[in-house]
Amino acid sequence: MPLFDKILVANRGEIAVRIIRACREMGIGTVAVHSEPDAGAPHTLLADEAVLIGPAPSSESYLRIDRIIEAAQATGAQAIHPGYGFLAERAPFADAVEEAGLVFLGPTADTIRSMGDKTEARRRMQTAEVPIVPGLVDPLSDADEAVAAADEMGYPVLLKAAAGGGGKGMRVVESAAELPRAFEAASREALAAFGDGSVYLERYLSRPRHIEIQVLGDTHGNVVHLGERECSIQRRHQKLVEEAPSAVLTPDERAAMGAAAVRAAEAVDYRGAGTVEFLYQDGEFFFLEMNTRLQVEHPVTELVTGLDLVEWQIRVAAGEKLPFAQGDLQLVGHSIECRITSEDPFHGFLPSTGRVEHLEIPSGPGVRWDGGVSEGFEIGLHYDPLLGKLIVHAATREAAIDRMARALDELVIRGLQTATPLHRRIMRNEAFRSGELSIRFLEEYAELLEPGADGGADARAAAIAAVLLEEAYRARRAPARIGGGSSTALPSWRASGWPWQGSV
Repeated sequence: MPLFDKILVANRGEIAVRIIRACREMGIGTVAVHSEPDAGAPHTLLADEAVLIGPAPSSESYLRIDRIIEAAQATGAQAIHPGYGFLAERAPFADAVEEAGLVFLGPTADTIRSMGDKTEARRRMQTAEVPIVPGLVDPLSDADEAVAAADEMGYPVLLKAAAGGGGKGMRVVESAAELPRAFEAASREALAAFGDGSVYLERYLSRPRHIEIQVLGDTHGNVVHLGERECSIQRRHQKLVEEAPSAVLTPDERAAMGAAAVRAAEAVDYRGAGTVEFLYQDGEFFFLEMNTRLQVEHPVTELVTGLDLVEWQIRVAAGEKLPFAQGDLQLVGHSIECRITSEDPFHGFLPSTGRVEHLEIPSGPGVRWDGGVSEGFEIGLHYDPLLGKLIVHAATREAAIDRMARALDELVIRGLQTATPLHRRIMRNEAFRSGELSIRFLEEYAELLEPGADGGADARAAAIAAVLLEEAYRARRAPARIGGGSSTALPSWRASGWPWQGSV
């Protein structure tokens, strides 16, 4: 018997496809929710049932708690998986799901609240003896208090939003003269982004690496870590490339960081899959934040551990006990993930919109594509620009880089600009190949973002795109759009040979 008969996936794009596939392998029925423009999206077509929940704006569809719960109740779903983004780390959503008699496939609302408040999280980590970046554990009351604290701490300092992350409400301050204005700007941005203008202060690290630890906990008090991921290559605090394991950690450092992550999870009675993020510099590591959800970069951990994290989210939410202890887990080989977004990396990462006219997905040994788009699908500005994730696994880091370079050369997405050319450049960069990383990587190697020819890869991709199956493409129908019903059963669509099948 399956753990649940039916699960509703409260998300879209590649993560929704990923969850639906895991459910199918476990014999669990699925319900997709979708906005009007997502009626023909791959996640909508792949699920057993689909429910229209509103128009394009997220505030009227994917962020509508009431409509999502109504969809679950109307279709007989017993549990809801939030994916990441949208409502995944909203405690009121977790509360509402449980109050409706459904199972939330994630941590408890109390856990989400405690780790979503950055100052509360710092207090808890301090109590759990998890190293934190030197700084304050309480929000600042005004700019004068910020100046006094910074004078005592020493410059440079970092102002950070207490209620959120992702770079919002964050300012680096080099001197006392800059601080009042930076305080006001950070507070305004935090209020606009999170509805809370509280900010706090901590020491600024000049060239840290961003290293995070995947944790997994059950409802019986067991917590393990699944090793680390290196996520240092970022732009505007958003990750671009992730890999597992890190090229820099020693076995002792890995053990210490993993143990600290487990203490962090135990401090909040963590249930399910979560991630404890650290900054690492000169042999020291400091707690940054905890993401109380599945991460975008979870596939690299899956490939080096052999575990399906979505499956284990479902199993522990159903009350299963983890059948393995820390000593049973081993990391095998090396994995790298590149986020393929609809952005122009050589012009300030401006968003790119349009129709996916042609999609050619690489394959071969050790290559995985987690995608959420199909040929004929229209990419707009309503949602996150992530089109898919290209992931590779190999015996060594060097082999994984070479495999990723090959896979990127084979990836063709025609119809809009993507981040693929930048990823090709990164794979060829000597500093990256030697593991010399920090969160300033793209600042230090600014030439990677300069417009210009991208070697021969783009020319090869253009030639392939111009020739491959052009006549077949013209004859193809784009996936049909679903009408505006409340619930549509779609089991027959799985076998009807849609053009996107095998490419998502």
